[in-house]
Amino acid sequence: MKPDIHPNYDKARIICACGNVIETRSTKKEIRVEICSQCHPFYTGNRQRVVERGGRIERFRQKYGR
Repeated sequence: MKPDIHPNYDKARIICACGNVIETRSTKKEIRVEICSQCHPFYTGNRQRVVERGGRIERFRQKYGR
């Protein structure tokens, strides 16, 4: 590697909107994110609310009266 052309790779903090702080290494000192593995529903197992809407066929039948 050539000297003095690469950025410094130092310790960094990733801060989530939920308050979780993760220590890692990066070229940036601090990274702010909206969602992390502690609050993401895929990792926590929590289900998001899904608004129940009619399917395509039901909407077609309502629209055209069949």
